[in-house]
Amino acid sequence: MRMVVLAQGKKLDAHTAALCDEYVKRCAPLVPVDRHVCTTAKQQWERAAALRGPVVVLDERGLQLTTTELAARVDAWRTGAVRQVGFLVGGADGFDDDERRRADLVLALSRLTMPHRLAQLVLCEQLYRVGTVLAGHPYHHA
Repeated sequence: MRMVVLAQGKKLDAHTAALCDEYVKRCAPLVPVDRHVCTTAKQQWERAAALRGPVVVLDERGLQLTTTELAARVDAWRTGAVRQVGFLVGGADGFDDDERRRADLVLALSRLTMPHRLAQLVLCEQLYRVGTVLAGHPYHHA
């Protein structure tokens, strides 16, 4: 199964991109992750629809899961033969009510509002943790 991060807005600055790329690299043997920048919300949703899998919208009003709970969701998708999951990171204005309703899951990384570049980094790091949990690596909060 492949995780696809679809971020709306500008490309990340070099430092944040390097950090995201490091987590994406670490994910490769566990749960492969691709990151893409979409210039518009329309492009983001078109790419998400092309995945033909669950769409997860990141929004501070969403469901807050622990890492192990997110890992359980990813595992359920994986055992359900889902091939790709799209994780959408909004632009400066986030997602509207219609977009949140279109999502299969609205996920909050935090109740705090954060810039999209930070949300991408936190998401990439959490997908890496999910991969390690699913691979049976020791998890210090277990």
